Amino acid sequence: MLSTTCDRIGRITRALGVAAVLSATLSGCTTITDWFADEEELEIRRIAPLDAKFTPVVNWETEVGDGIDDYFSRLRPVFANDKLYMADRHGVVAALSPDTGRVIWEQDFAIFTDEGMMASVRRLWASGQSAKIAGLAVDGDFVLVGTEDGILMALNAESGALEWSQTVPGEILAAPATGENKVVVNTGAGTLFAFDLRTGEPAWQHEGDVPPLSLRGISTPAISNGGVIVGTPTGKVQVNIIDSGLVAWETAVTSPAGATELERIVDVDAAPLMFGGTIYVISYNGTLAAVELRSGRVIWKREYGSYRNVTMDGTTLFVVDNDSYVYALDRRNGVELWSQSGLKKRSLTAAEPVGDYIVVGDKWGLIHWLDKSTGEMVARYDLGGDDEDESVYVSPLNVNGNIIAVTREGDVASFSFPQ
Repeated sequence: MLSTTCDRIGRITRALGVAAVLSATLSGCTTITDWFADEEELEIRRIAPLDAKFTPVVNWETEVGDGIDDYFSRLRPVFANDKLYMADRHGVVAALSPDTGRVIWEQDFAIFTDEGMMASVRRLWASGQSAKIAGLAVDGDFVLVGTEDGILMALNAESGALEWSQTVPGEILAAPATGENKVVVNTGAGTLFAFDLRTGEPAWQHEGDVPPLSLRGISTPAISNGGVIVGTPTGKVQVNIIDSGLVAWETAVTSPAGATELERIVDVDAAPLMFGGTIYVISYNGTLAAVELRSGRVIWKREYGSYRNVTMDGTTLFVVDNDSYVYALDRRNGVELWSQSGLKKRSLTAAEPVGDYIVVGDKWGLIHWLDKSTGEMVARYDLGGDDEDESVYVSPLNVNGNIIAVTREGDVASFSFPQ
């Protein structure tokens, strides 16, 4: 009964748009959770009050499926064609109006193995086997969906109808990449697969190396200038020719170091960031590098480690490192402009630039607005009710100057704020 009451209080708090972390009543509910936490976790969880510069306004809030539950996932909404495309891990894929949250279409790709006369009746109350959706991308008329079972589906962007599907040997843990009439997926087995965007016909595959121990995630490919750019679990950035899959070049941005396999993890799991002929990549074990696209020459390196995507606005790169410190750097030379340690250990998402701010979500469902030029925390909103089950697990999305955030349980909200 108490947990139900706390959940209800959390939802009422979110509906009222309270910008502070917790009201006095909600804090009372969370003390029970505190009984099971050690002092270090309590120090991280009990975030300092904020002298907010503004209060974010909730434009709308809805649910899409059941979210991702407790699984590792980088499943993030995509804005394209004036629609917000979303999915949950179990199998729901939907297109929403970004202005109202209204569902335009919805499809469920959960797997049902039963057949016979009563099968359709049983499905009315059964959810089926999870489709394990892990990545979403949109290119024109197609919504591309990748799953942990190695299934790549192309859906009609206007209706959600299935256009084609392919199966690859390996988990698809990152969003597909599209460009030059190709769709490319990266797999946990270290192999890249390319398909014709319109027909689904296989184009090529390239097998890479995977070390004995690597992170669960993989790098989302990027397509630019006739090449497929991807980070590898061996600490390299690699470019494959889009037409053939042949390797144009590969450059090590970091090297294994340490006595154990755990210490020697060097994955480049973040998606490569492209700008003006330069690739920005970051490795888990502590190297941020700017690499020349044409040649693979390393322009500069700095010591920052992360598995989250590096983002950019103007001449500034934004990095959220493994300990959830937030940094701003000059993309031209890697010089640090500011750092923010006030959210350390809160499992922050990557930073999303929007207007004068960058926005991050955290493990307990809070969304934080930081001043883009100074790193000062200026606003906060409690979307998840101080509940790890409703953490903001993937970076919020900038849609026409508003922020779209999603929680582990599939709650989706749109926020507006002064810019």
